[in-house]
Amino acid sequence: MTTLKPLHTFHIPVMGLAYTIDSPIRVAKYGISSVISIMDDELIEKMNAFYSKKFDLPYQEITQKIHDYRAERITSYLNLVDKIVKEKFENFKTELSESKSALENYIAMLPNKSEIKAGLQNLMEDGFAFKENIKNYLEKNLYPGDIDVNIMTKLDKDNFIKDEQLPIIFNDAHAALRGFVNSTLESSVVLSAGMNPRLYSYFESFSAFFPDANNALKKKITLKVSDFRSAMIQGNFLAKKGLWVSEYRIESGLNCGGHAFATEGYLLGPILEEFKQKKEQLIQSAHELMVKALGQKEMHVPERPLDLKITVQGGVGTAEEHDFLLDHYDVDSVGWGSPFLLVPEATSVDKHTRALLAGAKEDDLYLSHISPLGIPFNTLRGTTNEKLKLKRIEESKAGSSCPKRFLALSKEYDAKGICTSSKKYQDLKLEELLLEKDILTAEIFEKKKNSITEKACLCVGLANASYLENDIKIKGQAQGVIICPGPNMAYFDKEVSLSKMVQHIYGNASVLTVTDRPNLFVKELKMYLDYLKNEISAVTEEITLGQIKKWNSFKNNLLLGIGYYEDLFSKIPFFESTKNEILSQFDIYKSELIAFEIPELKLA
Repeated sequence: MTTLKPLHTFHIPVMGLAYTIDSPIRVAKYGISSVISIMDDELIEKMNAFYSKKFDLPYQEITQKIHDYRAERITSYLNLVDKIVKEKFENFKTELSESKSALENYIAMLPNKSEIKAGLQNLMEDGFAFKENIKNYLEKNLYPGDIDVNIMTKLDKDNFIKDEQLPIIFNDAHAALRGFVNSTLESSVVLSAGMNPRLYSYFESFSAFFPDANNALKKKITLKVSDFRSAMIQGNFLAKKGLWVSEYRIESGLNCGGHAFATEGYLLGPILEEFKQKKEQLIQSAHELMVKALGQKEMHVPERPLDLKITVQGGVGTAEEHDFLLDHYDVDSVGWGSPFLLVPEATSVDKHTRALLAGAKEDDLYLSHISPLGIPFNTLRGTTNEKLKLKRIEESKAGSSCPKRFLALSKEYDAKGICTSSKKYQDLKLEELLLEKDILTAEIFEKKKNSITEKACLCVGLANASYLENDIKIKGQAQGVIICPGPNMAYFDKEVSLSKMVQHIYGNASVLTVTDRPNLFVKELKMYLDYLKNEISAVTEEITLGQIKKWNSFKNNLLLGIGYYEDLFSKIPFFESTKNEILSQFDIYKSELIAFEIPELKLA
């Protein structure tokens, strides 16, 4: 089985619910791969109507009265995206074969080491037969970027009709998976937010995830992971069912957008090193388990392991960092997320929020506790959502009306589930807190009150940007926009064209105006150091032995990571102009970490 080599060495990861909802329609014709979130079927239905009208295609509304409406909506929209991308791609090839200036612009967007770039440059010099030769070459060598989809595995709420619970296959993530499988796409589902064994087992229901007689996979599985151990456990779990993971997408635990899944102090460099050293182990282990499972199922068994990609994302901001990750760690692609929020041709962001992003400085981007999932969440100060939420708190009307209920996962007060950002939940929690007011200090009371009311309605806030950008009517309680860029956003300060951003990635232009942007490894280390300090200072109850053990392990892992970087940077031919400064910064953080004391148990 031969896999087409991607035209580009970067991809655009999923961002929020709306920010990459139509990115393939915008960028796939250039060979750029991107990821659509398929969690919000209401947004998906609205986008289906919007793009059907824009491209003059038939549209049939799928209402909530339809039996399997969530899956049906997702299938319908993905089919539409697939159709539009294919049509735009064919038109684009025609344009390239007929216009030398269009071809020159496209060549400028391709990686410098690309064989296709070299081939096209050679053909540009042809005289008489230019058009025919270019046409044939494009037909053989060009293809659109992947239209991948993302399912956040934890968003798998039970669903009900009145008081009757529907079967598990109608849970949110299960229905989303079915929607993807039934679509015409031949691409990957990117699973994020950890393992969901019940959902993973559901994959066995679909033949598209198993290799055919030619060892081809119609639909592929990509796992977003934060370390090697997690990759091995999840990959083997799926392999025991005869399922192959085609890509492990390594993401920095903290130096990323959206929800932040911090590791136990393991840094990105050492994690990538482990994947590099143990990739064969990962492949062989999964292959052996998959072969055994497929044999038991009496299905086609591939003789050799299927293709497996290792990709990385989180905090990359320069061509040198991009090239280093590709060259030193042998990764197949590097994810560029947050910087693309400033590229109107690539992402769906309303004008006000895009201007806010462009003006954001380091202090404006922070790790918040606004997510109802209880997982730290990267966000931006000054959003419209933040202002509306604070206004409701001041008026003693804290909480959201909770119209979509994708995060209604708490069973504390309601067997059907309730979201911690909802008014219903926050009212109950605040009532309970008031009963404790007399026994708490004023400081602890405010801290606890804030921890209840700071939760925000992500379902609406992360979708509104697309509605605003496309003038689609927003119904219900005003929630404004929530945006979830990574800390890297602080160093990108203006709107740029797609062509310019791609040239920046490949080192043929620069969109950065700041001169003091820290190296991605230095930035991540600082974030982990701050994270450790915050974790300890946030403790309000008595410290346990387990916490002390965890913090000491965290500190030791950071020190081992610094040691790894010190050794690495003394050997590599990259970062020559900034190497001394980078090593000096590692040294400063190392001294700070050594001096930082982990609390000890107080003996009574």
